[in-house]
Amino acid sequence: MPRIDITSDTLTAALSRLSGALTDTTPLMQDIGEYMVKSTNDNFASGTDPDGRPWAPRSQATLDAYAARKDKPGPRPLIGATKSLSSTISYEVGEDEVLWGSNMIYAAVQQFGAEAGEFGARMGTNKKGRSFFMPIPWGNIPPRPFLGVGKDDETGLIEIITEYLEDATDG
Repeated sequence: MPRIDITSDTLTAALSRLSGALTDTTPLMQDIGEYMVKSTNDNFASGTDPDGRPWAPRSQATLDAYAARKDKPGPRPLIGATKSLSSTISYEVGEDEVLWGSNMIYAAVQQFGAEAGEFGARMGTNKKGRSFFMPIPWGNIPPRPFLGVGKDDETGLIEIITEYLEDATDG
């Protein structure tokens, strides 16, 4: 196979910068993390999954539970009185990965859904001495995906990656 040696200082420097940028992509992962947190927050604002499909509405049982607690539900599903889930979206990065989501214990159930009793039950005696048995969750919860990469996100992420690579070679 023929071999060609390139002795261009400009090209060598650009390839060196590109190599360095691809060795540790932490800055790129940070940009992607920021983008995906904003995208996820936009999902909460619109009440839709990453592809723009509306989340399943709250059930009457859930609305009744809010009323019994004298809580006011938020304007959309997944936004409760405390807004805890929607306010805990964050990201972590490594050299070649980004993770984003929520640390709320119920986040996965909201993302993927769950059947009544899927996680067992609570049993005991209340303050009035009555025994109780409460399945966990107490009702069926439909999936309401708030995390994910939708079509618009794919376009945005490609733009972020392209800009990162252009900046790496431009120096």
